[in-house]
Formats: sequence, C-alpha cells, structure tokens
Amino acid sequence: MIGIVWPWVFVLLPLPWFINRLLPRAGNREAALFVPFFRTLSRLQTNTTHSGARSKFLAILAVLSWILLVTAASRPQWIGDAIELPTTGRDLMLVVDISGSMEAQDLQLAGQTANRLQVVKAVVGDFVARRTGDRLGLILFAARAYTQAPLTFDRATVETLLYEAEIGIIEENATAIGDGIGLGVKHLRERPQTSRVLIMLTDGVNNAGEVAPLQAGELAAREGIKVYTIGIGAETGTSSSLFGPRTVNPSADLDEASLTEIAESTGGRYFRARNIKELEEIYTMLDALEPVEQDAETFRPTITLFFWPLGLALALSFLIALCKIPWSLLLQTNSKDDSATKVLAPGKL
Repeated sequence: MIGIVWPWVFVLLPLPWFINRLLPRAGNREAALFVPFFRTLSRLQTNTTHSGARSKFLAILAVLSWILLVTAASRPQWIGDAIELPTTGRDLMLVVDISGSMEAQDLQLAGQTANRLQVVKAVVGDFVARRTGDRLGLILFAARAYTQAPLTFDRATVETLLYEAEIGIIEENATAIGDGIGLGVKHLRERPQTSRVLIMLTDGVNNAGEVAPLQAGELAAREGIKVYTIGIGAETGTSSSLFGPRTVNPSADLDEASLTEIAESTGGRYFRARNIKELEEIYTMLDALEPVEQDAETFRPTITLFFWPLGLALALSFLIALCKIPWSLLLQTNSKDDSATKVLAPGKL
C-alpha cells in the first residue's frame, strides 16, 4: 500500500496557474549591453515559434513535471503488511562485568584454558539466542557502566555486541557494580512491572561508581525489578612462588554477601558459577522464567519512494529544454558559417 506523509503539499498543484493569471508578464527592456552576435540570436529567437501541437506537447510536459515535483515533496512511501511482534515475553537487561579481573584464566572452554569473559560470551550468547519473544538489552561495566544495546527484539545485534566486548574498552582497573545495576534499572523502570528482569554477572567487589550496590538493589526493589546476580570464577587454583606452587582462591574478592542480599531483596536469586557447566545450568534455569502477557504490537515496514517522481520530473525538465532548442536553425547557421569560411579561405580569393 502506498501512503503519503505530507498530503497537504498537493494544495500547491494550482500554484503555477495562479502565478500565470495574477502576476503581470515581464515587459520588454532595451539592451544594456553590446552583443556582437546579437543579430544571430535575434534571428534564432524570431524563428523559434512553435507549432500549436508542439506548444501543447511542451505544456503537457511542464504540467506533468510540476505534478511529479509536488508528489515527490509529499513524501510518498510504500507501507508493507503489518508484522505482529511477539505478545509474550520479558524485558531482560543483561549487565556484564568486563573489568580487568575478568581476564583471569581459571576456567575451561572446549577443553582449553580460557579467561572468564570468553566463557561468559559463549554461555550468555547461547542464552540470548534462545530468548525468542523477549526484549533484551546489554550493559557493560568496569570502572563505569555503559549501555551497549537498549531493550530490543533484535537478539542478533545484542549477541554481536556481546561477542565484540573486550576488556579494556572501559577503564578496567575498577568495578562499578552499583552503577551497572542502576543503569539497568533506568532502562527497565518504564516497562510493565510484571516483566522486568535484570541479570547481573560479575567476578569481584564494588570499588568504584556513584551508586553503592545495596542502594542500587533497593532502587530495583522499589521499582519492582527482579534482579538475578551471578558470581563467576573458580574457587581453587595454583600460583607459583619462591616456595613452589601453592593453592589459591582466584575468587577471593567476590562479594557474595552483597550479591545475595541484592538478589533476595528484589525477589531474585544469587547463583555461583565455578565452571562453565555451572554457568550453563544457571542460564538454563533463568531460561525457564515464565513469559508474561504484554500488549500486542505491530510493525509496518516502509520504503521511501520520493526519488522516483523526483527523477522523472528531472528527466522531463531535460526533455523540455531539449525541445526548446532550435536545432534546425542552429544547423543552418553552422552550415552558413562553414560556407563563409570556405569563401574567405586563403588561395580561394
């Protein structure tokens, strides 16, 4: 179906007729400049009277050109069939830690040692791909929190932005957990209350930002946003020292108490992922969240069409200009000039 964005533009269609009727014609003026080839131009002008049929043809072309210009100015567009968007689902905001500690290589991925962020990308990417019917958003945080993708049905884009996330794109020497949750709350607070879910993944303790984690949790609870927190990182590892290898806890800085309190205060739950298997199980459980009914939404794809009438009007204007050129007289003038040149050529006198 073709639609018009600005239909009122068509009131300009009779404008040339009114101008022709109401404004006086320009009068003849005496020449202000000496033109050496004036006689030739005058002869061309006096001999370019068009026949009645040709004048009507040019008038029709001019009218068509004006109609096409007005049509282009009205912004025509093709409106496609209505596409029904999913009517069920949740608004899920994913908040992912990309601070420097996520570079710790204490997990296994496909049988090889991998850092925490690589494992998160693999597991969360699959989770995003499965969330058909949900609006998904992505927030990355380190010393600061930034929105990578607002809430959208475009899961492919969210997945791509997650895979493109790298440690170091945000100041990495600190972790602003509270700011990450707070920014997620800001995006979710306008959505239906029964569908707001925030999933926050981190491996450390809050040591930066303007908002304290517990304060952000209270804000989420006040807005009716359910927060699920995930702590990632192995609990045992080895470290070399002067006295040989020793067992260490790579996740010693993980603030599980705060993450648990934030989740429970909002009706959510805290999960602990010590390896990729546990992380996959966590996101499988999160994947089982019951969808909530939402208002039906439709989308109509549109294609702009103004360039078609504009191009045709331009082509007609060129045709009108070509028709007004006295080609026969120009050819006669050129032939006479050539004859005069031959007569005056050296050796012919």
